[in-house]
Amino acid sequence: MRSALPHARRRAARPARLAAVAALAALALTACGSGGTDEPGATPSDGTSSTADQSAAQFPITLENTFGETTVPEKPTNVATVNWGNHDVPIALGVVPVGIQKSTYGDDDTDGILPWTSEALTALGATGDALPVLFDETDGIPFEAVANTEPDVILAAYSGLDEEQWTTLSGIAPTVSYPEFAWGTNWRDMAVIDGTALGLEAEAKALVADVEDQIEAALAERPDVAGKTIAYTWIDPADPSTIGIYTPLDARVQLTGDLGLVDAPSVVKLAGDTDQFFVNLSAEQADTLADVDILVTYGDDTTLATLQADPLLNKIPAVARGSVVVVPDATPIASATSGPTVLSVPWVLEDYLDLFEAAAKKVG
Repeated sequence: MRSALPHARRRAARPARLAAVAALAALALTACGSGGTDEPGATPSDGTSSTADQSAAQFPITLENTFGETTVPEKPTNVATVNWGNHDVPIALGVVPVGIQKSTYGDDDTDGILPWTSEALTALGATGDALPVLFDETDGIPFEAVANTEPDVILAAYSGLDEEQWTTLSGIAPTVSYPEFAWGTNWRDMAVIDGTALGLEAEAKALVADVEDQIEAALAERPDVAGKTIAYTWIDPADPSTIGIYTPLDARVQLTGDLGLVDAPSVVKLAGDTDQFFVNLSAEQADTLADVDILVTYGDDTTLATLQADPLLNKIPAVARGSVVVVPDATPIASATSGPTVLSVPWVLEDYLDLFEAAAKKVG
């Protein structure tokens, strides 16, 4: 189940990836005025108010979430984030957080910071002692460590917080949680919600629009991808008797919709009105997925052959014909797409779409 991303695709990222991250950082610096470091009350030479002044004037800002309302009384200066990926939003907006989640899944060099985040932090000049504190969430959110960073806002628009965790965090600083479903906030909404809490809603929307333009350009080069139906799955090679299916609520599935793909009707029916991001299907009912053009799963270069050798799983037409996207598990590409962000999407876009294009060409 575990595999390593090929060396050429590790921290020495491709020029196109670096350019995408640098472009977002440049856009953020332009929009936010030198990375959000303008002194309050500073006035540019043309006599207009600074971006910092305009942003501060928006406060207090109140956001609704699943557990109630969050009011950010004034423009934050110490931004902390918890759970997956939220830190990419302030970083993309030119703000270096005081503390972020320590990343472990897909962390190819084990420094606790994923490649696209590291590249963006470097572009902002945040290296060495200027890097954020890393919160180790292996055994849950380390509330004391979060409190020690003295945040004045905590961002968690994409998260799985329960009400008790949200209440505890809110006792430390105003905490922005998800609007409705745990782990169901897509990368667009995460950017806008977290950005709004920083007083940078317009800048966040500009970043989203920039990423959307990159997606549109990449899709134009891969016309076979658009319109294909998919099922995004997790199949344990040690126990293939159950097919785990990510529902349309899940952020990784919502990303495939951004890439022109369509949830197979069978997947929509299986998900029903669940508020969960994951449902299970018995392998004995594998033929339920007959309407799937492309099956997506996690694994390595042996996974497709393993699926095709299974007498039940091979009843899925997509498996039988090989129109399967195998996302290399526990690698940066898996992390970038499992919890997509405004930074990770541009970083992974070309490689990810290449996988779908190869699978799409096998669809009859």
